Amino acid sequence: MILTDSLLDFFLETRKHSETICEPLEIEDYVVQPIVDVSPPKWHLGHTTWFFEEFILKPHAKGYQEFNADFSFVFNSYYETVGKRMVRSDRGNLSRPSVKKVYEYRNYVTQAIKDFFSEPRGKELQDVLEIGIHHEKQHQELLLTDIKYILGNNPLLPAYSNAFEDHPKETHQQDWVTVEEGVYEIGHATHDFCYDNELGRHKVYLQPYEISNKLVTNGDFIEFIEAGGYQRFDIWHAEGWDWVNQNHISAPLYWHQIEGQWWHYTAKGLQKVDLETPVTHISYYEAFAYAQWKGLRLPTEFEWEAAQAYFPWGKRWEWTESAYLPYPNYTKPDGALGEYNGKFMVSQKVLRGDSVATSAKHTRPTYRNFFHPQLRWQFTGLRLAK
Repeated sequence: MILTDSLLDFFLETRKHSETICEPLEIEDYVVQPIVDVSPPKWHLGHTTWFFEEFILKPHAKGYQEFNADFSFVFNSYYETVGKRMVRSDRGNLSRPSVKKVYEYRNYVTQAIKDFFSEPRGKELQDVLEIGIHHEKQHQELLLTDIKYILGNNPLLPAYSNAFEDHPKETHQQDWVTVEEGVYEIGHATHDFCYDNELGRHKVYLQPYEISNKLVTNGDFIEFIEAGGYQRFDIWHAEGWDWVNQNHISAPLYWHQIEGQWWHYTAKGLQKVDLETPVTHISYYEAFAYAQWKGLRLPTEFEWEAAQAYFPWGKRWEWTESAYLPYPNYTKPDGALGEYNGKFMVSQKVLRGDSVATSAKHTRPTYRNFFHPQLRWQFTGLRLAK
């Protein structure tokens, strides 16, 4: 646990960074919601503010005056415990409250938290504050990926920012890391922050395996495309093959073939695909099919965690072959915060590592991200195993 003074600094630093992410936006960009999975930037700014107001200020700050009673309905995401909320697909209809009003809301709540924690507070409240900070960091990643989807689906394909590098290279040579069979401990073991889904440290037995020290690149994936990978039913799950055909999928998200060359939308606008950078914006279905085509496989999340110290990671969220399930002796926390992870442990795949969009001071080797297998608007990629 971070001490109160440094925790408050961490809070203020995090609040500022969310607004820094939004600085390149035009006012019209704040309200757009192209698909249900993408939320408008204005909503993210409001929701992360509501979290602190709802879970700290309203129940614990004596005499606190709620900024606007309607905001709980507007900015609640999925917390059944704390009341009604609007339908997720309607977030793009929020022409009001205005962007200006949302920033006023942020300033109001940020100052109230600062005042509240200017006095000593117990560990339980500090824990909630720390969860809120990391919750906002999760939404900072969502802000970047949602902004990319919003601008990447604008017919003009406008650039977001030249300062954000979403396609860094891995310069080391590809090699295989050999891991011996044996019993390995999995899960969070220190007193540093983690989410509840990382707890329940336990032993797993792993057969001997090898895992690549390098992510699959764009050049690798173009070979898959040119070999007819999107036309071969035999390398896809049946559900994945249906997804490919129903949605006319023929390349990763944001890719465009122009005069025989592959281009893709990036934070800097439309650019030629660099063959040496790690492929991204692919679904689990695509990752699995690629591995099948290569005669290889995806690692399990346990294999990934056991080997992660032997290769660099952090450029892409990496699909694994593991279903998102609770660890042994997992206990869902009481109350609204118990809805944070536990109720999503069905029909999703685990991703490990982090990505170029993940905020600083947020990730760790035991972090378990999770998404439905068809989703690909995040910076998702793959690492092979055998």
